[in-house]
Amino acid sequence: MSATSELETRGLLRWMWRQLTSMRIALILLLTLGLAAIPGSIFPQRSQNPMKVQEFFTNNPQLAVWMDRVKLFDVYSSPWFSAVYLLLFISLIGCVLPRTLQHLKALRSKPPLTPKFLDRMEFYTPVADSKAKSLDIAEAWLKKRKFRVRRDADSISAEKGYLRETGNLLFHLSLILILVAVGVGALYGSKGEAILNVGERFINTPTSYDNLSFGKFQSEGSLVPFSLAIADFQAKYDPATNAPTDYLLKVNLANPVGSKEVTKTIKVNSPLTLGSTKIYLQANGYSPIVTVRDRNGKLIFQGAVPFLPQDGNLTSSGAIKIPDMTPQVGFVSTFLPTADRTASRGAFSSYPEVLDPRLLFSAWKGNLGLDSGVPQSVYRINTSKMVRIGLKALELGQSYDFGTGTITFDGWKSWVNLQIVDDPGKMYALLGALLAILGLISSLFTRQRRIWVKQGDGIELAGLAKNALPGVKQEIEELAKELKG
Repeated sequence: MSATSELETRGLLRWMWRQLTSMRIALILLLTLGLAAIPGSIFPQRSQNPMKVQEFFTNNPQLAVWMDRVKLFDVYSSPWFSAVYLLLFISLIGCVLPRTLQHLKALRSKPPLTPKFLDRMEFYTPVADSKAKSLDIAEAWLKKRKFRVRRDADSISAEKGYLRETGNLLFHLSLILILVAVGVGALYGSKGEAILNVGERFINTPTSYDNLSFGKFQSEGSLVPFSLAIADFQAKYDPATNAPTDYLLKVNLANPVGSKEVTKTIKVNSPLTLGSTKIYLQANGYSPIVTVRDRNGKLIFQGAVPFLPQDGNLTSSGAIKIPDMTPQVGFVSTFLPTADRTASRGAFSSYPEVLDPRLLFSAWKGNLGLDSGVPQSVYRINTSKMVRIGLKALELGQSYDFGTGTITFDGWKSWVNLQIVDDPGKMYALLGALLAILGLISSLFTRQRRIWVKQGDGIELAGLAKNALPGVKQEIEELAKELKG
């Protein structure tokens, strides 16, 4: 490579680096990152809900293939999202770090020299006074008002308001801290959910979760070793509006597993904290308890089946699958905590508490498709290869004979959805957000200005408002009065 080509290459690289580390490019990258995150909130993500992704492939097979090629189902781990994230990180560091070093030098240096011609500066004010101690008076006045003062033989240069640039840099450094915290959480964190009935026990192992996602550098062995038993759940509602007023979950916690259990309380906005792991109360609902027997009276299934709420009054839908009968049987079901019916709406729940429960279902026989190898929702039944054999609404304690057996509605249990999040970067992100707000306030409301005093035949005053905020003119007028007095 010739010397000319090498110089051209270096010049091009320097130009690219200057462009990347400019504040304009940093703002563009920040906006681009926000736009790049939008598909992650529109389309289902494999790391969060693989069932929804599979359903999207089933409903839109050709479109889903092309979307998968550009990683729209794995947005936050895609190469293009990571590239924008890393470029923003590099841009902010390259922009803010040199300015921070320069600002630290400026804090230790003296204010700049007094200009030679003050009459060309803003707020020029001559004072017809030639007292020998005029500069001493001006210096004392400026120091009293916390100005940094540079005293020369016949002039004074004073400056105040460095907190503005400090706040500006603190804001941008806090953005870097937030990016680092988010990255640490994504790489070393985990997030999962589990639905548990009252009375059930949860042990923090991967098999206990309904869905669980790990960061790239997180593993199954890094989960906090704890267990908790759902002791009690209480939900209170306003009788006038049916709106919830309070949720209270009591759990018996053993941390680590096998240690003495301690009773803890979890509320919606008050999670249980175990180091960097937080356990949130995410949602609640009901699990009807049913008993299924074959035509000979042999017990086939007995237990509580979680149903998903469909409205504010906890009208809940779910599926009861009985694969151990021949032929297989499934019940597409609805649970009504407080049953009601109108001609227009049909059956529905009129209140979220269990006051008059009903279990409605349509019974189907055939192949449930559990052995097809395709994952399916536990709350739905694919009836495409099944035959409906009956419809029924059961009150508490009633049974229904569907031909090859019977199903009995025995009762219900409350269930809770726990979201268990291990995010080691969350506290640093919170700290970064608080510092960013503090820096922004300092940057917006601090007045940075300079005042010069020069002694000759008389006293000359001038000033400069660096961020165009008012106040410098008044300060010069007050200083002029002080000198005249």
